Amino acid sequence: MLTSLQNPLVKQIRKLHAAKERHRQELFLLEGTHLLAEACAVNYPLVVVCCTPEWQTAHPLLWAEACSHSDRTEIVSKEVLTAIATTIQPDGVVAMAKRCHSQIPVPMTGLVLALETIQDPGNLGTMIRTAAAAGASGLWMSGDSVDLDNPKVLRASAGQWFRLAMAVSEDLTATVQASQAQGMQVVATLPTATLTYWEVDWRKPSLILLGNEGAGLSPDLAAMADQQVKIPLSPGVESLNVAIAAALMLYEARRQIIYQ
Repeated sequence: MLTSLQNPLVKQIRKLHAAKERHRQELFLLEGTHLLAEACAVNYPLVVVCCTPEWQTAHPLLWAEACSHSDRTEIVSKEVLTAIATTIQPDGVVAMAKRCHSQIPVPMTGLVLALETIQDPGNLGTMIRTAAAAGASGLWMSGDSVDLDNPKVLRASAGQWFRLAMAVSEDLTATVQASQAQGMQVVATLPTATLTYWEVDWRKPSLILLGNEGAGLSPDLAAMADQQVKIPLSPGVESLNVAIAAALMLYEARRQIIYQ
């Protein structure tokens, strides 16, 4: 059992708390029973799984499954587990995996989110969770957004991170153009738009553009949209949280696809 905080593996995992180290090592962290179970369910390749003796005893089947998916497994003390986790009260298991974001290519059909300069990991994780729940085909992220494998993003996705096709686009403009060339309509939300979001025909393959939490969508991307829509707000309310805006449009699209 690993008990020393000076152990090389423990030091390596602790470094992954920082984004620059996740990029340098091409690794990221999975924390908690639920995320580990979701990773195993889709056969996501794991590098190392660390757990406390108490967790191993409480989850023998998941431990056995994790062992079959991981290159290395270690039993660690509670002190070590607390040190390698990014959460305040970890539930007993932390895994390390390779950064490959998604095992599924993002299709240019169906319903897809394209997110520009999203900075809040909770917002991104919520949008991933909502997109998966609404039956979206996938999600694109601009390269200047928060990392897809930020630990808070994974936790906020409630495990749906492993079930949604996702990719980082270093040129979101080119991605939008490619989507249009494949026959997708591009829809952007703007407060000055005349159409409301429920007036769009969402039964067509659609790419939904959403922008930064503070600055919104850049003018250049907004200008590329085939449809510009607004979400009506009561007087005095300037805007909605971007994850809420995404949810409204995703579920209006789902409503139209199912019931119209």
